[in-house]
Amino acid sequence: MAATGGGVAWVWGANDAETTASTPSKAPAVARADCATKGKVPGSGSTAQENAMKYWIRQYERACPPVRIAYNPLGSGAGVVQFMQKSTTFGGTDSPVDPEENPPDPGVCSGGQVINLPMVGGSIALGYSVPGVDDLVLAAETIAKIFDSKITKWDDPAIRKLNPGAELPSLPIRAVHRSDDSGTTQNFQAYLAGAAPEVWQHPAEKAWQGKGGESASGSTAVATAVASTAGSIGYFELSFAAARHLTTVRIDTGASEPVAASAETASAGITDGTYPIVLVSYEIVCETGNAADTLPALKSFLTYTASDAGQKLLSTIHYAPLPESVAAEVRKVVSTLS
Repeated sequence: MAATGGGVAWVWGANDAETTASTPSKAPAVARADCATKGKVPGSGSTAQENAMKYWIRQYERACPPVRIAYNPLGSGAGVVQFMQKSTTFGGTDSPVDPEENPPDPGVCSGGQVINLPMVGGSIALGYSVPGVDDLVLAAETIAKIFDSKITKWDDPAIRKLNPGAELPSLPIRAVHRSDDSGTTQNFQAYLAGAAPEVWQHPAEKAWQGKGGESASGSTAVATAVASTAGSIGYFELSFAAARHLTTVRIDTGASEPVAASAETASAGITDGTYPIVLVSYEIVCETGNAADTLPALKSFLTYTASDAGQKLLSTIHYAPLPESVAAEVRKVVSTLS
C-alpha cells in the first residue's frame, strides 16, 4: 500500500522478489519484540542495509500484522537529511551521525538528541565482470590505483603479479562508484586511505573523491552496472553481489592466503581485521521527542531487529550479525526511547 508524507512516497511492506530466493521462509518467533498493536513507521537511508531491512520487515510484519514498516533505500546521506527534516521516523546510515555536525531541524527530537544504534555488519565486496576470470586477487594499492584511474587495463603488470597463471584480458577497466552521498563510499574510501595512503590521498567522505570512472546511484544500480558491463568492477555490500551472482575479489592482506568477502570474514573483520573492508550500519532515532502514534511500533520493530530472532539468520543473507553484547545494549537503549 502506498502513502505519502513529508514529500516522500512510501511503499509499505517489503515483499521484494530480489531477496526472496535467498531469504529463509520460516518467520522467526518475535514474541520478545512485544508486537505493537498499530502504527506506520517510515524510514530511509543506507542501501547497504537494504536487503537486511527487507528481510526484517517481511518477517516482522508476518508476526505483527497490524504494524506497517517502510524503508526507502536512498543512500546514507539522503536518509540522514530526511530524518533531520522529520520526514521519517528513523534513518539508516553506514557511519554514525554527529548531532553537532548534523543538527536536526527544530521540532525533531524535542527535548533530546539524535542517537546512533548499530544494527548490522557486512562486507564491502568488490564485484567484477572480467571474461575468463573467475578468481581475482587484488591488494589495497592495486584497488586504490584502479579506482583512481592509475591502473586502466586488466592485464596491467601489477594485477598480473597478484594473479600468476590467470588469463587476464587486455580489456579496459570500468570502475563504477556511487554518485550519491553514501556511507558505503565513506567506509570504502577510509579503507583505501588507511591501507594505501601513498596511493589514495583523498579524504574519506560520503561523496566519491577518486578520479575518473563511472557512477551510479545506490548499491543496486552499481551492482547492476557491474553485472551488465564487461570489464567492470564496483563496490557494494556483499548481498548485492550474491543477488546478481557476481564473483567478488579476494584481497591480499599480507596473510598466508587472500581473504574472500563473506559473512564470517566480515564478522571477524569487525573485531580483528580478517576481511579488511567492512562496515557497521546504524539506525538513527530520537532519544526523546518521538511521535506518540509511531513510538510503540518503532520500539517494537527495533527491538526485534536487535533480537536473537532478528540477528541470527542474517548470515544466511550475507550480513554479519552484531555481537550479542552489542545487540543487548542496543535493545536496552531502544527500551528507553520516549
